Amino acid sequence: MSTDALIRRYYDAFNAADAAGLLDCLTEDVLHDVNQGETRQGKAAFAEFLALMDRCYEERLENIVVMTEPTGRHAAATFTVHGRYRATAEGLPEARGQSYVLPAGAFFEIRGGRIARVATCYNLADWIAQVSA
Repeated sequence: MSTDALIRRYYDAFNAADAAGLLDCLTEDVLHDVNQGETRQGKAAFAEFLALMDRCYEERLENIVVMTEPTGRHAAATFTVHGRYRATAEGLPEARGQSYVLPAGAFFEIRGGRIARVATCYNLADWIAQVSA
């Protein structure tokens, strides 16, 4: 599978709320660099993150653009997050079902046909302003 196809499969699984399909795209020792947070390591930690996301947010990614480099070892994606904040996450504003639209992106490292590292980037101050309005 090409790197482009792998990243698209990852985001298709995200949009389908298919945690098992998303986790299948990852290496066992995946590194997950969370925007303005600590790095998580391993599929189990990523699965915990997905469970938290599922509890607190309802999100759909649109306008996904995937970019790869010739070796297929690195990729990036840009997209727009359309979401609803449905349960308060620790350290963040109170959830009241607020909607938000947020540009975001991610960087990937690929190993053995799977994602070995994903770093997600978005403007947290913009998100906080949207859900606090």
